[in-house]
Amino acid sequence: MTVKAPSERNFRRASAKSAKRRRFRPRLSWNVVRRLLSVVLLLFGVYQSIAFAFTTPLLRVNRISVHGNVRLSSGEVQALVEDLRGSSILRVDLDAFRQRLVESPWVADVALRRVLPSTVEVFVSERRPVGLSRMGQELYLVDESGTVIDQFGPQYSEFDLPIIDGLVRSPGSGRPSIDESRAELAARVIEALSGRKDIAQRISQIDVRDAHDAVVLLQDDPALLHIGEDKFLERVQSYVDLAPALRQSVPEIDYVDLRFDERLYVRPASVKR
Repeated sequence: MTVKAPSERNFRRASAKSAKRRRFRPRLSWNVVRRLLSVVLLLFGVYQSIAFAFTTPLLRVNRISVHGNVRLSSGEVQALVEDLRGSSILRVDLDAFRQRLVESPWVADVALRRVLPSTVEVFVSERRPVGLSRMGQELYLVDESGTVIDQFGPQYSEFDLPIIDGLVRSPGSGRPSIDESRAELAARVIEALSGRKDIAQRISQIDVRDAHDAVVLLQDDPALLHIGEDKFLERVQSYVDLAPALRQSVPEIDYVDLRFDERLYVRPASVKR
């Protein structure tokens, strides 16, 4: 007699179909492809446009326009920046050319501006000479900061400027240099006196060897006027007003000290040492 043993489900191997793994296949939609192509074409177009702008002859400097110059001719300014011509107006380093221009003695400041398609404008601010600094046996034009502009000569005969003594600092070594504090004092004297043209035109010399006491010499008057470091116009005016009366008492005057406002001190030339 044959008996079949009941089969246990726990031991029965389930028949399972082998599951196939699905591979991930990214799908690019036509919209994404189209956008990518658009971006690539846009970048390519920008690159080509930039390359064209930097190389086209239409955007090369062929004109240099100069403004604000008086002493320097336009030709002199253009000669200093002649290398600008033919350069790409978009790529040229204007700061380098500005530095070249400010090295010119007459140029106080300068600005350069691009004007498309092919022009560079140069705006020049020139130095204004206020006096003649004595250096050895020579005279030099100087501006209000004490900057030496050029040696004085016949080409500058239209300038009627006072001689400024004492600007040059005694050199410890090397070339003589301008003392900034003395230059500042001389500039303030000249600026203050310029308010009265009749007095300004009479100033012959200014001595600033003492940075706290400017000494002024008027034309056709040998008296040295000590006017300190402020109230320059008032003190010179007071001397001009009192000079006739002073001459009656002291015909020959060495110097007049006007720094004390309420009182003035007169030293006769006869006691000059």
